[in-house]
Amino acid sequence: MNNFLGQDGFIWFVGVVEDRNDPQKLGRVRVRCLGYHTADKIALPTSDLPWASPVLPITSSGISGIGQTPLGLVEGSWVFGFFRDSQYAQEPMILGSLPGRPSEEAGEGGFYDPNKIFPRHINEPDTNRLAVNAKDEDGNETNPHLALELRRATRITGLATADFDATTAADGSDINASDTDTWNQPEIAYGSIYPKNHVYESESGHLLEFDDTIDNTDPDNPISRERIHLYHKTGSSVEYNPNGDRVNIVKGDDYMLMSGSNKVDIQGLSDITIGGRHKIFINKDGAADNNYDIQVGPNANINIQVDAGDINLVTKQGKVNVNSAGDYNVKVGGNYTMTVAGNRSVTTEGTTTDNTTGAVIHRGDTIDLNP
Repeated sequence: MNNFLGQDGFIWFVGVVEDRNDPQKLGRVRVRCLGYHTADKIALPTSDLPWASPVLPITSSGISGIGQTPLGLVEGSWVFGFFRDSQYAQEPMILGSLPGRPSEEAGEGGFYDPNKIFPRHINEPDTNRLAVNAKDEDGNETNPHLALELRRATRITGLATADFDATTAADGSDINASDTDTWNQPEIAYGSIYPKNHVYESESGHLLEFDDTIDNTDPDNPISRERIHLYHKTGSSVEYNPNGDRVNIVKGDDYMLMSGSNKVDIQGLSDITIGGRHKIFINKDGAADNNYDIQVGPNANINIQVDAGDINLVTKQGKVNVNSAGDYNVKVGGNYTMTVAGNRSVTTEGTTTDNTTGAVIHRGDTIDLNP
């Protein structure tokens, strides 16, 4: 019983992936192995190389799609492993990939990416640029990641907030203006130091960073650079900054569909700037007591300003109730027109004073004065 794996010899290999289009979709790749396969692709074309099966870590089940899919290798990846069939070398198993420092672009023969896409960078480590953060003697970045450059270039500043103008009420009292203010997207918090930034990047450019960097350049004043960053190649991203801030950037539309309730507690300020329209639809199913309630605490106002347009308030059924514990001031710059389909009743417990610089006209079938 000596004819089983390991007992009759354990033969290792190092090679280059040349094909990953596994017809069985098991994550297998075709590998040209050093010392076993010629670089002459006429004598040994890629299509004749044996399929090599990946060995997954114990964090993936290897069954029923549970865990991580074995699809990380690309054409041009250097790998190492062993032959399950020993000296016959027809059943390669891949244990891992071998990063390096490529010194040349993909060539024509074997042991290269036949698509000539990889390696993407020459004379620098295969480690992700976001993890390396290479700098010159003056501390300037030498090979910043393209995604980092785009994020810096597209950072948005000077976003306007609602600006309520000062005015005067009908009784002559002043209505104060709101603070004229703008806000900015926070600066990009990237400041990784090797080897603390753990980066995953997909082939098309999607990114995930878990950055554990603490800058100890000044031991008496360590600076946290710790972040979590999820990035889509379009520029959409979610980032948690070292101070706990979260920055959401959506380059397209944003959808949130919720089957239950939504609770939001904001302890600080809230500013919303909208470039287009804004609609709110409450109680779409018509259930009872699903009200739209707005409460403002003591010593604050509700200010509504339309720069050029109308304010329209319509009730299709029901009443409009206005209860003011203090004065009720209405200041009209043009005409004041009221149309009442039913009766009109005004009750004044004090004095009624009408001051009109023009004519006073009352029309009716009967006009009773102190009946």
